Amino acid sequence: MNPPSGRFTAAVMTEAMQRVAHRLAVPTQDAYLLRLTNNAVFALPTAGLVIRITRSLALTDRVHKVVRLGAWFEQVGAPTARLDQRIDQPVRVGDLFATVWSYLPPMPPAPTVTDLGRVLREFHALPPPPFALPRWDPVQDARARLDDAEALDEHDREFLVRWCDRLEARLARLRGRGDWRLVHGDAHVGNLLRESDTRVVLCDLDATCLGPWQVDLAAVAVGEIRFGRADAHRELAAAYGYDVTRDPDWPLLREARELKLVVAAVPLLASTPGVAAEFRTRLTSIRDRDEDARWTPYAALGRPSDHSRTDRNGLA
Repeated sequence: MNPPSGRFTAAVMTEAMQRVAHRLAVPTQDAYLLRLTNNAVFALPTAGLVIRITRSLALTDRVHKVVRLGAWFEQVGAPTARLDQRIDQPVRVGDLFATVWSYLPPMPPAPTVTDLGRVLREFHALPPPPFALPRWDPVQDARARLDDAEALDEHDREFLVRWCDRLEARLARLRGRGDWRLVHGDAHVGNLLRESDTRVVLCDLDATCLGPWQVDLAAVAVGEIRFGRADAHRELAAAYGYDVTRDPDWPLLREARELKLVVAAVPLLASTPGVAAEFRTRLTSIRDRDEDARWTPYAALGRPSDHSRTDRNGLA
């Protein structure tokens, strides 16, 4: 088992955010932590910025991809969040990387699953960008997270490696198909932002790649099963015009999504309170083949308390 280093704690992430803000010469007195999962995401409302900092050392190639995608998405008017243009990106902070985005203040009504279906139809209609993108490979992504894990029990690691091996062989046929499209890779309502009264956009482009478009519909369907989000999949299918649970490859798409949902936390077991217990719940249900077990979103466990939002100067 790797000894925990505390390298991904909220305190470390907050210090990194402050260093980025200092380079930009922008104020941080009203900065607050939006999310503490695979990235630490900070809002800086007065500066009009959002700073996202990686909490992984094995997936830093994604940051460079996101910067290229962000610039291209702006050129083509894609329904996505916008990179800030005042600094060369990504920004290196020690061993970590950050990206800086334009801040979109909360605006009612909150984005819905119906919004997600409409945005995904627009997103999937985009052509591939004029530069290479990775191909959808959930097993490779999972292996990278295992390589980056702190405090992961070796017995659990062995189980996850064997799961990767089995799923990789089964995914070979699906991954060998042609006609791949641009896919977001983590398409759920939590990755939507309202830009205006009439426009909703996607954020969190870390997993964006070329792959089967059905991948982006599987996230909500699996979320309904595992997180109890009633009627979410029905609403998405109606808005998008396709029911992914009737797809011949639905069992594989579901398993690939569940692998992502389990291993997403393994780099964070030592540094995010509550995540280890939820990881154990998820892994046990996979081991026991309990397809109806309910999970709790990691984001809810890593979400700052109301006090941390009020005490803006005490983000750590």
